[in-house]
Amino acid sequence: MIITLRSAVRIALIVLASVVLQISFFSYLSFFGTTPDIMPLVVITLGLLGGALVGAVCGFAAGLVLDSALLQTLGVWSLVLLTVGYLAGRYREGTDISNSLVPPLLIGALTMAAAAGFAAIQLMLGVRTPVSLLVLREIVVQGLLATLLAIPLYPLIRRVLRPAIVDDFEARRARSPITRSASRAGRTRGRRMRRSVGVSRS
Repeated sequence: MIITLRSAVRIALIVLASVVLQISFFSYLSFFGTTPDIMPLVVITLGLLGGALVGAVCGFAAGLVLDSALLQTLGVWSLVLLTVGYLAGRYREGTDISNSLVPPLLIGALTMAAAAGFAAIQLMLGVRTPVSLLVLREIVVQGLLATLLAIPLYPLIRRVLRPAIVDDFEARRARSPITRSASRAGRTRGRRMRRSVGVSRS
């Protein structure tokens, strides 16, 4: 991802809008006794689109804002989201995503990892939470919900950040008329040079 002032502003607005939606809308929903959590989804998406550094920075910032808004222990969500954002970015840097099913499935898996990591940190900090199979069910349901929500949200975020994504930029450049005419001119010059070399040899 090409980080410019415009793309940085768009990323910041995406993070802030996600925090507001999580607090004001998604936190009031319940599916199978579980509240959807879009923050890991958004951070993982930014990591998949921008790489490890973008995912880690956005995860830390989003977690800090979320902890501050919910008056929770500062740093818990920052650590969790930083980790999953970084892992998503590392996956993107090492693997080409050619299948459209990969992002939703990866988002679901990393969301489950984020939920499990958050629960583990809460236990280590001494927060009293019920430990039972219901916690495991909640983690699995959150992963499934994230997978379903990623189907519309991942393309939406990608479209918003499309001007800054390197793959899309290179694809647009390859399809542009100037690039096509330049490549045709290069091929024409190459054919003329080969012909001139053949004539001189004869």
